Amino acid sequence: MIIAIDGPAGSGKSTVARLCARQLGWHYLDTGAMYRAVTVAALERGLALDDGEALGRLTSECPVSFGYVEGDPLPATVAIAGQDVTAAIRTAAADANVSEVSAHAQVREACVSQQRAIATDRDAGNYVVEGRDIGTVVFPQAEFKFFVTASPEERARRRSAQNAERGLPGDYQQILDAIRARDAYDSTRAVAPLRAADDAVVIDTTELSIQDVCARIVDAVQRSGAAADAAGAPLGSAGGAGA
Repeated sequence: MIIAIDGPAGSGKSTVARLCARQLGWHYLDTGAMYRAVTVAALERGLALDDGEALGRLTSECPVSFGYVEGDPLPATVAIAGQDVTAAIRTAAADANVSEVSAHAQVREACVSQQRAIATDRDAGNYVVEGRDIGTVVFPQAEFKFFVTASPEERARRRSAQNAERGLPGDYQQILDAIRARDAYDSTRAVAPLRAADDAVVIDTTELSIQDVCARIVDAVQRSGAAADAAGAPLGSAGGAGA
């Protein structure tokens, strides 16, 4: 079974997805980390970020993999072509360029193929998957779909606080401007634009805590009986899942 959680940058969807995965004991697939890994690899190789063909080949030839600790549904590491990029994908450079890289049809096609292979592996169990087009493109057949959003101002405040915790620079107004620009870019791009699936439950997190949002999602899954049906599914073991 799959829970699809979509939403714009800074909406809290990644944190929510991780918490839901822990509470349900399901795997967590961070699709955004895959696009960020491709972005890091492209920057390191000096590839032109407007060259969709070259970036598509890179994505196909350099698979992303996640390293898990046995019994933990959350991946501990992210690698591309065997290179650990766990820290590199959270840098300002990755933030600034991932939208351009992920907008290419060739990149998305390769990543979506990898994502489907991971989450539909019968031996892998159940997945909480988050991104921007999970419920609309990647897994339109997902049993549960949620679209998590918040005001641009609240998302900028959260990102600013996160940067401060990580010791990273980040002016609130600059972050707000970047979020607004990314929203416009992601929602109007030709390939897999950001939008809520027609059958998704939309949750505005502006006035909600992460715990409140997670509780709504977990409650919806548990009321359906899906959590009980999925009980006993294997969690990721050491060695991880390859994309």
